[in-house]
Amino acid sequence: MSLQTPPRPIRFDVFGRRVVVERRDGGWVAFYPGNDGKRRPADFVIPPDVADEELGQYLADLFHEAWSPRHPEVLRSDD
Repeated sequence: MSLQTPPRPIRFDVFGRRVVVERRDGGWVAFYPGNDGKRRPADFVIPPDVADEELGQYLADLFHEAWSPRHPEVLRSDD
């Protein structure tokens, strides 16, 4: 029996809003993390064919209206 390590969550700052994305069952699942350690399901869908390295650009395209001079970019944090 082989145990697989679950994929690590990918954290983003999307124009000032924190988003966590995980690969599950061949698709993507997104969450909004709370300050209390809990997270709630995000209200958007990432198509399963978006590659890992394309996630930041996909989120930037999806949320471009949230751009502001104070939060001008989507930042990825793999910590």
